[in-house]
Amino acid sequence: MSPEQVECHSGTTYGERPIALYWEGERLLIVDIEARWRLPDGRKFRVRVEDDRTFELYYVEQVDEWRISAA
Repeated sequence: MSPEQVECHSGTTYGERPIALYWEGERLLIVDIEARWRLPDGRKFRVRVEDDRTFELYYVEQVDEWRISAA
């Protein structure tokens, strides 16, 4: 997993719902959030992007950083 950029909707807290991610220099629109978890140190999402690839996004609150891995 490497630090990457994620665009997200923020309501009452930061990063409530990811809407796009940047992977290898390309902006990918998220079309579905397949799963979400609350972890002791952040939030994790499994998302599907417009070309049907799946990614796991992990927001680490303590360091204010998104991490992305291809699923």
